[in-house]
Amino acid sequence: TNEEKQLMRERAIGDQEKKPEVKDSKRILFAKALSGKPEHMAEFQNSYTLGDDAQAGYLTAPVNFRDELIRGLDNLLFMRQLSNNVGPIGNAQSLGFPFRKTEATDASWTAEVTAATEDTTLDFGRREFKPNKLAKLIKASRTLINHAPMAEATLQREMLYKIGTAQENAYLNGNGTAQPLGVFYASNDGISTGRDVATDNTATTVTFDNLINNKYNLKQQYHANASWIAHRDFAKMVAKIKDGEGQYIWQPSVAQGTPDRLLGMPINLSEYAPNTFTSGNYVAVLGDFRLGYMIADGENINIQVLRELYAVTNQIGYLVDYFGDGSPVIEEAFTRVKLG
Repeated sequence: TNEEKQLMRERAIGDQEKKPEVKDSKRILFAKALSGKPEHMAEFQNSYTLGDDAQAGYLTAPVNFRDELIRGLDNLLFMRQLSNNVGPIGNAQSLGFPFRKTEATDASWTAEVTAATEDTTLDFGRREFKPNKLAKLIKASRTLINHAPMAEATLQREMLYKIGTAQENAYLNGNGTAQPLGVFYASNDGISTGRDVATDNTATTVTFDNLINNKYNLKQQYHANASWIAHRDFAKMVAKIKDGEGQYIWQPSVAQGTPDRLLGMPINLSEYAPNTFTSGNYVAVLGDFRLGYMIADGENINIQVLRELYAVTNQIGYLVDYFGDGSPVIEEAFTRVKLG
């Protein structure tokens, strides 16, 4: 009938009018999303399947970068805090300090009119600190620097840290040639083998008797400010030493924030201290670092940003350098634990 045909035509028109409404609703959601408001963004994203590139995958950023770097904890660097920092060296070729090489003999008791005995042993020398160069270069993509706001600051922080780790390693193990002289390196210019104590140790293990020998190898006047430096593997070995009744001899500190003390003196654990337990090797040092070890800075750490030098490869160079030196200056202020 004519009425039925008219009803069918009205239904068809109604269906056609509904389809644009769906498209318009998505356009409205998209327009709202452009405002940047979180609630509008969420409403728009939820109207699509994010896992499907054809629907919404291309409309969202693949990664949202945070200004936060995932990283492990840095190594402890404490030699500069323990030692005597002097300088700066300045523009001179070296920084010199006079020191007493050999002390005079004791005065002699004499008669009233007897001439005093002349001393012939007193001798002085000069300790020099030179501005040895320490440097590091890191290159980064210009695109990375432009797109990651924290990248440049992170690179510079990492470079400063690596200058610090190189300094720490040299203050402990350096051989003194174009670098600092370390406390674990045997040298007549620093700590000679005359300050080594291996008695009661074996070729591979440390004994508690040896640690006592080392403590009393130091004169009493150095005890007040003396501290140990060793690797954590050394501390683990010592912590396992037991007495005749099976009780652990060394009891580390149980108070939070209080450093462990070994034979009454603080122990500092360094990742750069030697930890090879074989015959003749050093495994710990005890001493008054504030009095006995000097660090001389040549100048402040300098960072140069090389934006043009590597432009042809779309990179920026970051060059950091430091000039300075360090060395033990009072040999008797130290004693070293050596394996037998």
